[in-house]
Amino acid sequence: MNRSTIATRRFRRLTATVALGAALGLSLVACGDDASSGGDASEDTSSSAPTEETSESESAAPAFTNDKCAGGETSADTFKVGGILPLTGNLAFLGPPAVAGVGLAVSDINAAGGVNDAKACHDILDSGDSTDMSISTASAGTMVAGAPSVVIGAESSSVSLNFVDTLTDAKIMQISPANTAIDLSGKSPFYARTAPPDTVQGNALGTLISQDGYTNVGFLVFNDTYGTGLRNATQSTIEAAGGKCVYGCQGDGDEFPAGQTTFSAEVQAVNAAKPDAIVIIAFDETKSIVPELAASGWDMSKTYFVDGNLSDYGEDFEAGTLEGAQGTLPGQDPDQGFKDQLVAWYQQANGEELKDFSYGAESYDATILAALAAAKGGSNDSVTVQKNLAAVSGATDGTECGTYADCLALLEGGSEIAYSGPSGIGPLDDEGDPSSAFIGIYQYDAQNKNILSGTVEGSKP
Repeated sequence: MNRSTIATRRFRRLTATVALGAALGLSLVACGDDASSGGDASEDTSSSAPTEETSESESAAPAFTNDKCAGGETSADTFKVGGILPLTGNLAFLGPPAVAGVGLAVSDINAAGGVNDAKACHDILDSGDSTDMSISTASAGTMVAGAPSVVIGAESSSVSLNFVDTLTDAKIMQISPANTAIDLSGKSPFYARTAPPDTVQGNALGTLISQDGYTNVGFLVFNDTYGTGLRNATQSTIEAAGGKCVYGCQGDGDEFPAGQTTFSAEVQAVNAAKPDAIVIIAFDETKSIVPELAASGWDMSKTYFVDGNLSDYGEDFEAGTLEGAQGTLPGQDPDQGFKDQLVAWYQQANGEELKDFSYGAESYDATILAALAAAKGGSNDSVTVQKNLAAVSGATDGTECGTYADCLALLEGGSEIAYSGPSGIGPLDDEGDPSSAFIGIYQYDAQNKNILSGTVEGSKP
């Protein structure tokens, strides 16, 4: 099946999609899906009485496995999936869905017979955040010593930039499920990602703001490669639509350091610039910014969030604080069946409820793509994964397949494949980026929960 056929099938999975190739004239189209990026697992179904069909479905549910690597295992004797993911720090809220994505993928791989007659396993280490790079430096060193087949991570672009050269020098393939910094496009032949670069999200966010009628926009952005890159792309789109940046603009030096905890000066300064919309680009600092911004009298419905801080704040802020605020999140909103699997795996493995799904699908797809690359090349070493990764993503116009088992069967039959997983990304290009991806548009309700209101599909310019 060629790439145009694959694109057509992906298109049919949405009510409507539009290209993001140009900043002007973009329509943001609602999907009619009320699912959010987090908390969907808690949807109330208690009013429905159990049925025979439900019972049969539950009894047929797959038995998940939590396949952690044993000490001393390497890619020589297993398909070893390393992870450098945020278990601590200001991105720790994104750790659970990524861990669940990797763990579920490894479970599915083993259910289908493993990779090249070997079992798959996962070894997840902490990435920390950009305020303490020693954590990811140590984890990368441990990964190199452990000779994995692939490393999934990091989620922070700045953290990935800290250790990408270490993995590249060791010829270890790194796939990030969440990095969006433009600086990482083509950074290394041993680096790829299943999230689109900020040129795509920035275009969607800037267009959303412009179409909402705002022309004077302020930015509260932290001094981070991801933060400034996304700000630049968003600002460029707003300016192309006839608007302007009034605070926190590119080149003005108004960024705050990562990890800052008080923002009275920044809030006073952005309000003094008289914006009609404010974009917050930060991580956990957002929990300190929002109360100060709300207390200043700012209309929070005119606030926009991004993937680094788009989360369910129901337990963090007073009800109604964020009502009407909006944000963007790269990635197609996965169907409920996949979310249920993530929840079930995480509950079984960790005994805790999974409350957020951000980048869970991208982590899953990164792991599955790496396993398929190894299977195609006939070896579980990382160089083999690197050489075959783009091909199994669809770069060679293969036959579309949606599960590891189905794709493996095609490979064993001698076919080229195009894996199409829950993240909905297009084939990887020659810079290791998805050639196309979906951007979700979310709006906050009265409970400060982010609800999906629309989806657009964009391609790299």
